[in-house]
Amino acid sequence: MSPSEFPEVRHVAVLGGGLIGRSWTALFLAAGLSVAVHDPDPATEDRVRAFVESAWPVLRRLGLTTDEQPTGDLVVVDDPCAAVQGVQFVQESIPERVALKHQLYAAIEPALPADALVASSASGLTLSELQQGWADPSRLVLGHPFNPPHLIPLVEVMGNDRTADGAVAAARRFYESVGKVTIEVRREVPGHVANRLQAALWREAIHLVNEGVATVGDIDTAVSSGPGLRWAVMGPTLLFHLGGDDGGLATFCERYAESFNRWWADLGDPRLDESTARRLVEGVTAETGDGTEALVAARDARLTAVIAATHGST
Repeated sequence: MSPSEFPEVRHVAVLGGGLIGRSWTALFLAAGLSVAVHDPDPATEDRVRAFVESAWPVLRRLGLTTDEQPTGDLVVVDDPCAAVQGVQFVQESIPERVALKHQLYAAIEPALPADALVASSASGLTLSELQQGWADPSRLVLGHPFNPPHLIPLVEVMGNDRTADGAVAAARRFYESVGKVTIEVRREVPGHVANRLQAALWREAIHLVNEGVATVGDIDTAVSSGPGLRWAVMGPTLLFHLGGDDGGLATFCERYAESFNRWWADLGDPRLDESTARRLVEGVTAETGDGTEALVAARDARLTAVIAATHGST
């Protein structure tokens, strides 16, 4: 199939009403879509509606909606088959347990409209593992967001040789229509792309803590007040291209190859064992105290300002 053969998305199912599912729901409603949320927890409806209400001012500030309140219908159901009735797109965001996902897929596959796309938010599971839960996995793609999905633009999309022609392109087109920025993962690796980049940086941060080079707080500051500011506007290779002055990346590599090779040879390889985890927890507690509510509010306010400046339409 070509991307144009997949229908225009007007009605979406969100399977899973947890933190990620609630955030997706707010974003889809901001795009003017009707959303059916499935979750067996009876408290889900109150949580989803409260989250949408709290997220709406931010969505308006980012230009993702101009509406005072959602215009699309929102329903919350405990039957996954009822949730996927008549939809053109399904975003699955249930807990990362492969058996649980397979159970859900087996339940919805007979009820799924023939031309609907299904995307999984899975970060720790691979597409090939997810496909094992389907009789016909051709319309299943990976659609991995970054938390929180209603704020962070990135979605990593992946298909493989069992995926229908045009499904990845159609999924990317849909995500971009609701304000996301997409990349295509072209080969299956654990953690996809962005999580592996995060893991590489955190591994070296942990190594520096373990070696007594700097505290947890100072390392966090080194990132957020240093290269993290640059990474918010451009990726590392493009930034190093600019660091080569008129000669660009070729000059940068010529100048700094010896330094980078020396640094890479000295990078650490720690493990997140009990003693390391304890050291990190003690460090972050010293940095912030015990509460997280104020930190979450500060994070989201700063993220909103950065995203509005770099990706927003206002």
